[in-house]
Amino acid sequence: MADETANRWDPGVHSYASMGYYAPDYQPKDTDVLAVFRVTPQDGVDPIEAGAAVAGESSTATWTVVWTDRLTANSHYQAKCYRVDEVPGRPGEYFTYVAYDIDLFEEGSIANLTSSIIGNVFGFKPLKALRLEDLRIPVAYVKTFQGPPHGIVMEREYLNKYGRPLLGATVKPKLGLSARNYGRVVYEACRGGLDFTKDDENINSQPFMRWRDRFLFGMEGVNKAMADTGEIKGHYLNVTAATVEEMYERAELAKDLGSVVVMIDLTIGFTAMQSMSHWARKNGVLLHLHRAGHSTYTRQKTHGVSFRVLAKWCRLIGIDHLHAGTVVGKLEGDPATTRGYYDTLRDDHIPMNMAHGIFFDQDWASMPGVMPVASGGIHAGQMHQLVDLFGDDVVLQFGGGTIGHPLGIAAGAESNRVALEAMIKARNEGKDLLKEGPDLLRKAAERCHPLEVALATWGDVTFDYTSTDAPDAVPTVSL
Repeated sequence: MADETANRWDPGVHSYASMGYYAPDYQPKDTDVLAVFRVTPQDGVDPIEAGAAVAGESSTATWTVVWTDRLTANSHYQAKCYRVDEVPGRPGEYFTYVAYDIDLFEEGSIANLTSSIIGNVFGFKPLKALRLEDLRIPVAYVKTFQGPPHGIVMEREYLNKYGRPLLGATVKPKLGLSARNYGRVVYEACRGGLDFTKDDENINSQPFMRWRDRFLFGMEGVNKAMADTGEIKGHYLNVTAATVEEMYERAELAKDLGSVVVMIDLTIGFTAMQSMSHWARKNGVLLHLHRAGHSTYTRQKTHGVSFRVLAKWCRLIGIDHLHAGTVVGKLEGDPATTRGYYDTLRDDHIPMNMAHGIFFDQDWASMPGVMPVASGGIHAGQMHQLVDLFGDDVVLQFGGGTIGHPLGIAAGAESNRVALEAMIKARNEGKDLLKEGPDLLRKAAERCHPLEVALATWGDVTFDYTSTDAPDAVPTVSL
């Protein structure tokens, strides 16, 4: 039990607040890393003390006074809980704001940043649950990272594609195809009108198809489709492997075969991701990141790490593409929250917007933007919604919505391309896509049989479930 009357330097157990980790008068510096946590204290634990404990346990504190603190500039290195707010409409939960001096973090290292901020503290017994909701990365720290190897503008210049979203498809089934049949899928989809096809997260180098064979037949399909269409095409060759050295070997072959893009999975870890980012910039290859495994800690509302935080880490680490949700597809995605993700990835300056789950202003200081990827259960019948939601700088990734077309893969790709170009034309003419989009798609389908079949097959398919991660913001009346 902490002794509240003790001097800060008396031996024994003190409250975190009394040791200086709660500082309500602290004014954060421009160079501080700022975090907001959703804290759910155990019954009987004061929320201010819980907030101070989060600050302490994610910076310099331990469970008892240690004399070696006096050998440091103790108050400089302490994280400071400077604000604790009740979460609107959720009794027992608190938004806790913590400031960290930039000196606590190694330059250009997400591994160090995350080891500090989400290290031991998430297992702290006085807390029922803890979630990292958002971070403000100061410009001084942003500038220590490379960021995306190329970014949105350079990607469009590599591909020579402007004024519209890019189209992709994930090869299905993701496991079990032979290399030659896999290459056939790539060819048919790219020939039909897509810009990209994609390996999925769990296709690496299994007995039914070793990675080298997939790369050879996949790139044969890409090159043949480019020759047939006169357009630049790409296939996200997944170089994920057991070691970074093996990933370099796979990426080098992809580059030698002329691939414009390689892919990695989030499960390889932050250090490996950052290593591959540096390789991608050095070798002029786009880097696609599949967020495999993220929902194990981003989806639940009360415990884990918000995807908006993961998006910031990934932009710093440096990737060119990141799957970021669709809203209308089969995977988790609240509309307001997802808009916040897309802004975080693409924009140079993101103002605080609690309605979108954005707790802090974030300035990226001209760091290139990441191209979000909308994937998971989308189809041509939703094209008006997708263009309205996400604009031009997005990859619309249709898997089953291409590969599952009744007339074949190329027809599925054609239906997606025609639907997209119809919606871009309508948008550029000033039409209201949400109101007029369904009729415009049906009109376009009169001149494109594959689109007509796609609308007949999937037109009424929706995935309408309540999101588990909507923002907790109370709207205020403007005067």
